Amino acid sequence: MAAYIGSYGTQAFGTTQNSKPNSVIMLYTGHSDYNRQGEPATFVAIGEQDSIASPNVMKRRLEKLKAMGVPTEFHLYKNLGHGFALGTGTTAEGWEKQAVKFWQQQR
Repeated sequence: MAAYIGSYGTQAFGTTQNSKPNSVIMLYTGHSDYNRQGEPATFVAIGEQDSIASPNVMKRRLEKLKAMGVPTEFHLYKNLGHGFALGTGTTAEGWEKQAVKFWQQQR
């Protein structure tokens, strides 16, 4: 949902005002669509073994955004599947700090 709002704003969900974020933090989602008229800065974190959300789909989406001039970061974590949360004790540990740093850079 966050990625979709980032692409198309809140009006897609029936609001009267159209708000879009300046950045989106995406974890393990299959959202592959993008708005050619503009996308917010996008940070992605996903496990390489995610069998629900394809890492390849997410990487291709970010490559398209990057080609549009959108700031992006893509983090693929080894030995992780879907839903690693904070990643404590895994290769993803600390991803949330990277995401906050990325978000702060977009202000």
